[in-house]
Amino acid sequence: PKPKMAAELSFGSVPALYREVYDIVCPSGQDSRVDREMFVKLLMKSNLPKQTLSSIWDAVDNKSGYLTRNGLYKALALTALAQQGKNIEDGDKLLENFGDQELPRPALGDLTDLKTLSVKVRRERNPCVLGYRFMELIELDAIEVDLIPEKKGLILKHVEYEVSSRRYKSKVLRRYNDFVAFQELLLIRFPYRMVPRLPPKKMIGADKEFIEGRRKSLRRFLNLVARHPSFSEESLLKFFLTFNGADMQHVIKVQFRGIPDEFVTSPLAVQAKDLVPMDTQVQFSNSRDFVRILFNSISRIKEVSDRMVARSTGLAADMLIFGKELSVLTNDPPALSSWASGSIDTWSHLQNGFKGLSVEFAVLADKSQKQAHMEDDCLVEQLQYFLDLLVSYKDLCDRHEKGVLSDHQRALQKMGQMKKRKMSATIQGKEQTALVEQLEARIIEQESEINNMENRNYFSLHCVHMETQLIHANMELLVKIMEGLLSTQVKGHQELAQMWENISPKIRTLIPPTARSPGTSPATSPMSETAPSSFR
Repeated sequence: PKPKMAAELSFGSVPALYREVYDIVCPSGQDSRVDREMFVKLLMKSNLPKQTLSSIWDAVDNKSGYLTRNGLYKALALTALAQQGKNIEDGDKLLENFGDQELPRPALGDLTDLKTLSVKVRRERNPCVLGYRFMELIELDAIEVDLIPEKKGLILKHVEYEVSSRRYKSKVLRRYNDFVAFQELLLIRFPYRMVPRLPPKKMIGADKEFIEGRRKSLRRFLNLVARHPSFSEESLLKFFLTFNGADMQHVIKVQFRGIPDEFVTSPLAVQAKDLVPMDTQVQFSNSRDFVRILFNSISRIKEVSDRMVARSTGLAADMLIFGKELSVLTNDPPALSSWASGSIDTWSHLQNGFKGLSVEFAVLADKSQKQAHMEDDCLVEQLQYFLDLLVSYKDLCDRHEKGVLSDHQRALQKMGQMKKRKMSATIQGKEQTALVEQLEARIIEQESEINNMENRNYFSLHCVHMETQLIHANMELLVKIMEGLLSTQVKGHQELAQMWENISPKIRTLIPPTARSPGTSPATSPMSETAPSSFR
């Protein structure tokens, strides 16, 4: 019989494609094993006959149910040879011919779906690890919420928003009440997950500042939802982001009426008890304390950032006033004559200079306002996004304690009361037989309910565990915020400094040198040591 090929690769140099494929099926070196399922999906992309694929598997199978890195490389080489029409029964001999040359590259088409499958398999293999990094969450979707012109209703003006999704390439119109209906359904579907809060509804007196603040809040809400691993594949979210019909608030409620919660549909619910570590309650308590500290500190940092924006906005307003007053001074004052100025013509020079300077100060004001917008986008909004996430975690913890745990405790108390009544009725004898039987039936029913509650409690704890990891997956946002702080301050101050430098010649030449007082220079200040004593 023909000797079996070695499962490992011994010849040839490895092309970059092999490493790319390996990095997809085993990202970041997290696992050196290639699953059989992943391997089969990979081979199917070669469009080779099933018999050939089976031969390739036999050639690299080490009887462990998975492949090593080297085994995968050999399979890729054999796949390429098979695509060239070579007989891979003598695969080792064919590979030996390559010596130190680069091995052939198989045609596998687009690898995007392979990446998706790899991530899915990796996460399903370990349900107690979130398996998402920050940029993977960001890449799930990017939502924009823009105001559209107001429409007048019979009584009140209705504000509408254009909601666009990068993922679905969609644009839909939504009103605030549509968001409310959507969030209510999210809470029904995912009671054990971090569902963000919505901004409050203001019925009367909603000014532009309030409406703009709510627009930003709705944008944060949708991005937090769209970038949540459990929500991102949910049909409810897709419907909200893509449905273009009328009366969204009513239609979405009808479409998802009676939607079951996650516990009912999750395959993990039946094994939830096994997914909850023994020290979960302690870890849960510690995490709540940590998130509380984090929330307090980030809130204070956000307050500082608000003040930074206010300072830039204030500077913009001050520069406008400065420029406006310079412009006012360029107007000829009434009846100014030599009686007032004598032989000194300083004022006429200043008037000419102030005309140009008033424009420069308007440009400074515009730059300061742009700086305020940059600080708001890069700092305030990002910090508030993170705070919204932390608040949703707090709300989740409260739901867990006030909901599942509280229901469980009440059910146990009810069970205890029934057992006491049954014991009392049993002691009283035959006349209480019917009551005893009735109580036994109710106890059995209550035990079933308690078991279901216990499973829900474990599932809720497992979800809290994953949501805690989701908080940590978003921690990298704090790095982005610090980078935003650095870039806005460096760029903003450099640009402002350059603008002041550009203005400098105009200020220094407000009065021609020939018209200046003897012995003075543009740098002299009335408060300097060389100034007359009457100014000090």
